[in-house]
Amino acid sequence: MTTQAVQAQIQLSTGEIVDLQSTVTDGSSQELKTSASVISGGGISAQSLGTYADGKTISAILQPPTPASGSISWAYLQRNGAILSCLPVAAHGVVSQPIPFAIRLRAGDTIQVFTRAAAAPRDVSLNVVTQSGTHAIFTAVNSASTTNNLTHILNSQSLGENLANQRIMSHYANSTNGATMRGGSVLYINDRGLPAGSCIAINPNNLQMQPNSMATAVIGLNFQASTVTTA
Repeated sequence: MTTQAVQAQIQLSTGEIVDLQSTVTDGSSQELKTSASVISGGGISAQSLGTYADGKTISAILQPPTPASGSISWAYLQRNGAILSCLPVAAHGVVSQPIPFAIRLRAGDTIQVFTRAAAAPRDVSLNVVTQSGTHAIFTAVNSASTTNNLTHILNSQSLGENLANQRIMSHYANSTNGATMRGGSVLYINDRGLPAGSCIAINPNNLQMQPNSMATAVIGLNFQASTVTTA
């Protein structure tokens, strides 16, 4: 199994800057902890973010989770084993501005990340927020010239099974192979096989990820989040 370093940086409402860095195993969900070596002789011991900043509020993401050499498919803030908040991911040198954030941390909260050794894998990940405040991430590894259905990263449910009767209010998707996807996007396919919404897939190696509220949809039980690949 390959490994690589992932780093991130956040600002707390107290004005504190928290640097995070961990060596993670590619291809599985791993925790990103506080950095034990910001500078020679400095830093703090590696620990979960919620443990370090219990009761404090994240006010901005200065650097989203960023891999050292490969790629990162998704990241999220975890609480009690569930997705508390989706987190954007990035590549070195691409982030152009801090991202406002407002979540009060508790002991036990962690940041989870999923990396790949390859710089341009066929992974595609969809991050959504619904009107009820539910955050969810769906992912797939695109096969060539076919329809690929994304499933939830925690329970493998489809889009409809997980979010039935909820309206997506905000979404963003990331993939390094969007050029092989029709429309360059993840499609929300309804029970008649028609696209009811879509989310353009951003290549984090080229552009900073930003949520958007265009082409969202009310999700039905039999909906799928799908990509249709041409190669």
